[in-house]
Amino acid sequence: MEKLLDIKELSIIYEADDEKVQAVNNLTISLKEGETLGLVGETGAGKTTTALGIMRLIPNPPGKIVSGEINFQGKNLLAESEEVLRMIRGNKISMIFQDPMTSLNPVLTVGEQIAEVIEIHENISRVKAMEKAEEMLELVGIPKTRVNDFPHQFSGGMKQRVVIAIALACNPKLLIADEPTTALDVTIQAQVLDLMNELKNKFKTSMILITHDLGVVAQVCDKVAIMYAGEIVESGSLEDIFERPKHPYTHGLFGSIPNLEDDVQRLNPIKGLMPDPTNLPKGCKFHPRCPHSVELCSKEIPKITEENGHRVSCLIYEGLVEKKDC
Repeated sequence: MEKLLDIKELSIIYEADDEKVQAVNNLTISLKEGETLGLVGETGAGKTTTALGIMRLIPNPPGKIVSGEINFQGKNLLAESEEVLRMIRGNKISMIFQDPMTSLNPVLTVGEQIAEVIEIHENISRVKAMEKAEEMLELVGIPKTRVNDFPHQFSGGMKQRVVIAIALACNPKLLIADEPTTALDVTIQAQVLDLMNELKNKFKTSMILITHDLGVVAQVCDKVAIMYAGEIVESGSLEDIFERPKHPYTHGLFGSIPNLEDDVQRLNPIKGLMPDPTNLPKGCKFHPRCPHSVELCSKEIPKITEENGHRVSCLIYEGLVEKKDC
């Protein structure tokens, strides 16, 4: 199967007031048709910046893509004109933004907002676009009689369904979902995820799901990439990451999740905080928080070691540092 998306060595910075924020550093990921990739990491890891980079929506200034390639269907999006990108966005690549409450225009009906994207990309009349908007509403579980309602007349979960309808209206090849369930309660989260999975399978859409919830990843994704301080520290299949995690940060993420089978008094959080992106640590970015860290970790940048598609960036797997019993 051919790669639909192939990102190589992508680096994105933000510059303001003589400070340089290194938001994404040498990021490399790929995605085949129909696959779902979970991009996981703490707040501030660079996940949303990566998504905006793929869409070429990094606000400039202060943001800037400084190096790398974003190959989509064999074309490098970084070399394409704004005109070409406008035809790709919403048509071939769609994005569900983080907060459904602010993603919709409060003065347009939901039908008008769904129809707008169809009209622009499919060159059809307003009447036909509104008919398709009604179909899309039905598809995401909202009665088509509500096509003329405004966003404030919907609950948070319903608004998220409308946003999904807009994103999928033109049957995109790639859907980027940026924490699509964050603002929703748990039962609505499950419904929205089931809906996204169902529509993804129906339309054969590839998806990048950005989240910090490993439960969501287990439910939806085929592949996982763990992101820390703007870098992918570990990536592989769902089984690789959940059953054979390697990187100390990945172990830390799993260690901080409650387990129903273990009788423990306290959770085991990762010590310390994410590093300041204007002043990243030298060597391995995770070393100040790592239980296995030695002096070499603060000097040597780890290389990526790969085994059967399971990639990890850690000196332990280069044989330069010994793993401690923690």
